[in-house]
Amino acid sequence: MEKLIHVFGASGFVGSEYLRTTLNPTLSNGRDDYSVRSDHCLYFISTVDNYNIHVDSSLDIHTNLIVLMKVLDNYRKVHHYEGCFNFISSWFVYGKDSGYGFGSYGIDEKEPCDPKGFYSITKRTAEQLLISYCETFDLNYRILRLANVLGKNDKKVSAKKNALQYLLGELKENRPIDLYDNGYFYRDYIDVRDCARAIDLVVNEGEINSIYNIGNGNPVTFRNVIDYAKEKLGSTSEIRSIEQKEFHKKVQSSRSFYMDNSKLRNLGYSPKYSIYKTIDDIIS
Repeated sequence: MEKLIHVFGASGFVGSEYLRTTLNPTLSNGRDDYSVRSDHCLYFISTVDNYNIHVDSSLDIHTNLIVLMKVLDNYRKVHHYEGCFNFISSWFVYGKDSGYGFGSYGIDEKEPCDPKGFYSITKRTAEQLLISYCETFDLNYRILRLANVLGKNDKKVSAKKNALQYLLGELKENRPIDLYDNGYFYRDYIDVRDCARAIDLVVNEGEINSIYNIGNGNPVTFRNVIDYAKEKLGSTSEIRSIEQKEFHKKVQSSRSFYMDNSKLRNLGYSPKYSIYKTIDDIIS
């Protein structure tokens, strides 16, 4: 059954891909328009990294919390029993030392969260505010925690956000690249096209009032991807190993991490794009 999905943050990297690929009818707002016109919402509005504290310490709080509450207050006015507020979150909420997902199995949705850094903390706080708000007013919600999303057309790629994709650009230009721990750690990557499909699957079929990890559940060694891209490009870039910067040590981690996506797979999800197919598309 088709749902009219009101998408907030539709101009972003993942939001725009969702809009392009979903079979559901959609609508979206212009910037700073927080009115709600459907009781099925998909909410992407967010900052993207932990570094805003150095420039504007209130930006993460305003964007990730205050704007969310404005939208929720408007959502409450149009909500019906079958509606649902779908909130896009991040794997960062688990925290830099969440502890498991570093070995033979990934972190599932029940893992305790202890995030560090203003982006990570406000994303987790937003989850908690959403849950409390919905419980207070008898509203439905879902929380979707995205893994590292890769793909073309990410306009916010930088050394701070989507570092792998940033380094692919450096390899393409034959510039030297610096890797924490020589790149020997792993992450959970998902192609933006698979990510949009997974989100659509949860929006259409996911259990209400629940949390879903949106990833491939497949640990990918960072250095292997870099070596693959370097060879594919014929790059002459020098690869250098460096120690983590002090701020990075405080708020993030280069330690290995991946998520258990069993709940998502139980809905019928399987990826169409391997990490290497995604890399090929990015560097082509």
